[in-house]
Amino acid sequence: MEHLSDELLLESYYKANELELSKEFIQLIEKEIQRRSLLHEIQYFAN
Repeated sequence: MEHLSDELLLESYYKANELELSKEFIQLIEKEIQRRSLLHEIQYFAN
């Protein structure tokens, strides 16, 4: 995931939630978003 731009990472996060992909995969994306200090860019989905 390090090779993804910030924009593509965030788009992937939203799409993964929209498609209801596995929680583990979404957590991996969230971890990378947190590593990049982009948490302020996302709105959490009610699961």
